[in-house]
Amino acid sequence: MTGIAGFEIAGDAQGGSRRKLARLAGFLYLAYIVLFASATFIQHKPFVWDDPAAMARNIADSELMIRIGFMSTIVADLLFLSTAWALYVLLKPVNRNLALLFVLFNLTGVAVECVYTLIQFEAFLLLGRSDYLHAFKPDQLQALSMFFLNLGGSANMILTLLYGVWLFPLGYLVYKSGFLPRILGVLLLLDGLSLIICFIQLGLFPAYQKLTYPLYPIMFIAEFGLAMWLIIKGVKENVTEIKVTAI
Repeated sequence: MTGIAGFEIAGDAQGGSRRKLARLAGFLYLAYIVLFASATFIQHKPFVWDDPAAMARNIADSELMIRIGFMSTIVADLLFLSTAWALYVLLKPVNRNLALLFVLFNLTGVAVECVYTLIQFEAFLLLGRSDYLHAFKPDQLQALSMFFLNLGGSANMILTLLYGVWLFPLGYLVYKSGFLPRILGVLLLLDGLSLIICFIQLGLFPAYQKLTYPLYPIMFIAEFGLAMWLIIKGVKENVTEIKVTAI
């Protein structure tokens, strides 16, 4: 059953608090985007998927940078979860249940990404110099490492779905909020749809990743645009009432 209720937002104190929260969410989101992009670049630079021996040499030569990349990914996940919390507090007056829904999707995605990162780190450890690994032949270690990396790729497909669906309630709430531009809500919905298409491509047509390349600008503009808007503009100050839809 759906009902409509009025939610009053009045007074300079509430408006100022909401603007500060919006800017905090923007800074957290931007920090996540920058750190995650940097960590992804660092981690994947040594990977040579069609030559396990060359990848083993690259990983051995870049051990410190790869460890930094894995640590950065975990910190980025924490920033992303913190972003979801800040957006939840900001948008729950619009619809508390939908705001809680996107936090749950985000939390599940972060959990999957932590497991995904752990699997990739295990693949890295198999190519390390630990003494107990001497019981295995180099080609065996390389094969096991590739297995874990490919297993991580399957986790990445699940991650793409989760990070796509969280954008639908988020985009809807941004669109309906009244204190954020509706165009940002539309872009976030398109971003979510783009990630769903990427999920389908990864699951059904893994050899045709180039088909999804045109979607990447939409994803970047939507999420980077939201972060920058929250940082620079915050929220509209002249909103005196928000319509809350209770689900």
